[in-house]
Amino acid sequence: MQDDARYLKRKVTASSLDVHPTEKALVVHYEVEASILGETGDPMVGERKEGQKIVRVKSLCPSTDVAALAKKVVEECKLIPPSRLPQVEQLLYYLQNRKSSPVVAKVEKKEKKAMKLRELTPFEGVELNEEASITKVDEYVELLYEGIPEKIRGSALILQLARNPDNLEELLHNEAALGALARVLREDWKQSVELATIIIYIFFCFSSFSQFHAVVSHYKIGALCMNVVEHELKKYDVWREELHKKNKAYILFYVIISQVSAFSTRNGSLRRDQSKVLKKYQGFVAKQEQLLRVSLYLLLNLAEDTRTELKMRNKNIVGLLVKVLDRDDEELLVLVVSFLKKLSIFLENKNDMAEVDTVERLARLVPCDHEDLLNLTLRLLLNLSFDSGLRAKMVEVGLLPKLSALLGDENNCQVAMRILYHISIDDRFKGMFVYTDCVPQLMQMLFECSEEEIEAELISVLINLAANKKNAQVMCEGNGLKMLMKRALKMKDCLLMKMIRNISQHDGPTKPLFIDYVGDLAAEIRAEEEEEWVLECLGTLANFTIPDLDWELVLKEYNLVPYLKDKLKPGSAEDDLILEVVIMIGTVSMDDSCAAMLAKSGIIPALIELLNAQQEDDEFVCQIVYVFYQMVFHQATRDVIIKDTQAPAYLIDLMHDKNAEIRKVCDNTLDIIAEYDEEWGRKIQSEKFRFHNNQWLEMVESRQADESEPFLYDNDDRTDLFYSADGITPGDGSISPDFFCDPQASNGDLHHLGDVDVFDQSSSSPGRPATAYGFRPDEQPFYPY
Repeated sequence: MQDDARYLKRKVTASSLDVHPTEKALVVHYEVEASILGETGDPMVGERKEGQKIVRVKSLCPSTDVAALAKKVVEECKLIPPSRLPQVEQLLYYLQNRKSSPVVAKVEKKEKKAMKLRELTPFEGVELNEEASITKVDEYVELLYEGIPEKIRGSALILQLARNPDNLEELLHNEAALGALARVLREDWKQSVELATIIIYIFFCFSSFSQFHAVVSHYKIGALCMNVVEHELKKYDVWREELHKKNKAYILFYVIISQVSAFSTRNGSLRRDQSKVLKKYQGFVAKQEQLLRVSLYLLLNLAEDTRTELKMRNKNIVGLLVKVLDRDDEELLVLVVSFLKKLSIFLENKNDMAEVDTVERLARLVPCDHEDLLNLTLRLLLNLSFDSGLRAKMVEVGLLPKLSALLGDENNCQVAMRILYHISIDDRFKGMFVYTDCVPQLMQMLFECSEEEIEAELISVLINLAANKKNAQVMCEGNGLKMLMKRALKMKDCLLMKMIRNISQHDGPTKPLFIDYVGDLAAEIRAEEEEEWVLECLGTLANFTIPDLDWELVLKEYNLVPYLKDKLKPGSAEDDLILEVVIMIGTVSMDDSCAAMLAKSGIIPALIELLNAQQEDDEFVCQIVYVFYQMVFHQATRDVIIKDTQAPAYLIDLMHDKNAEIRKVCDNTLDIIAEYDEEWGRKIQSEKFRFHNNQWLEMVESRQADESEPFLYDNDDRTDLFYSADGITPGDGSISPDFFCDPQASNGDLHHLGDVDVFDQSSSSPGRPATAYGFRPDEQPFYPY
């Protein structure tokens, strides 16, 4: 039947008109009906295909003459019949008055960004005097089978077509053209940088649209681009090494001939040669960076698929990108940093970046004059700053003062502040903020914020930094603390009070500043207030370990004893608030009269009940035991603890707790009890004796199990030491440990501790443990570099 075919009939009709959802453009939907007619004129084979054409009207603005523009559109677009002129005019009027929704505006921004990525610079050395035509693609393909100059010309003509998105679909169906381009790239990319750049650019145009990624992957262009980038970077290293050697040779020769005036002519020639070599090198680098740019853009587009991105990662895409960070071309750097930022959201890629010194290379870009490059670099650093090791590297390379300086940059302030927040999490680096102007800037920003709301990043950084003593002193300079307290109490801002609470924990010049606010904070501790707000106020008050502060008067004036006692009941509030109540009791118990008042109110049985309920929580145990320590420290409450409660028995049970802070507080408390009560003293000494002997017996049993191992001390009298609790008691048991706990058996004198602080010998008032986990906020950080 095909032999009888004689004629081809093609009919194009416009089916509908619509406006583009995001751009200033009309969308023309049309149908193409193609039929093969026989000699008699009857259709033998027919096919119908739908398509659409986008007619962009970028010149459309509020002052545009819509009627004239509609007439021009109909005249130039042959798909729109003249009869549809009124419809075109109506659609253009709608576009002229359309307001972009937030979603549309976001899509428009994305589209513009994609167009910007596609607008690469023209290639040097490729000059075409003709305009490419889609109907001559086969002719251009034939040039790809000739020499390098012809291949460059043919591929450049095809590139002219590919840069117009309307031609991509038709080129897609031309398998001969795409196959020839892929073959030439695979075979000849090392011979010509221009040729490789043009062909990769053609496939880059396809990669700009997700629906064409399959064809790019089909010809394995992505893997080929990885090879191109790797090869070019190695070649760049060779160029730099050669240039460095030549520069050294030129300098050496220049020093020699400069000593002889007869060689002045030779000297000028040498300088010209050096300038020529440098210019040639710069030309090579410019062409290479153009090739790298288009190759990496293509890979970035393909990386939309995470499976493809994983393949790139396996071929060390991170290492290649980080190498490019040493270049000076800002547009290339924008691309590379964008790519790294995309990759950095995956753990494996982040780890790869940590291994190749990415932070060191990024540090030189902060700050820089290129606004987009600076912003992208900061966002990449933000992604990397979630890793503690990379945060340490940022501090090491000197990014902390640079980031602090960017707080005054409106465009980059938020990103810089988030990175600073991550750095401020680490206790090692809090103290380093003192040596920048970060804290004064943050305080100024805080006071300039409206009273309704403080930015979360800002207050978060300040809360972290307030945990450092020197930062806290900077925050309190001038009227800093006064303004903070006034604003926090007025707005009942929990985060602001948390910052004040961190400041209040430090000893030194800042502590006395809080005396004026004891009453204000005590007045906020009421059942009517929100629990979170009371928690912060109570925690701040509990930090007021200020000498000569009359806590008894404070508790009575604001009727706090019933509130504190009520909150000690398990389940009466959240554990955090109950813990702060215990800490508060430990603080106020430093006052002799206040401790007596609390003991009479029945606080101690409530604490023992709470200790039973929270015995698995080390923090609760540590702080409750500290309250017992304060109680036995004072003569007025010592007898209540020793004779009327089972607190000493609990302390004996906790004497060998696995937590070092709990053991420390227990030992100090039991030492006081043993000194003032003979019966408990013997029990405590016996328990210590029993415990040490159990340790020795367990060690002996474990050594006897291994007969091949000799004894630790063979025929040595020092084995007796293992039988003693303190290295003094004889091992044969001839003297009971009771002898050593009897005060009269030693020298007849009872040692009186008085007001000595067993935790802090330098202080006249006892200081409570900051936490059961051994951290004190005033500890000096250790810097390993």
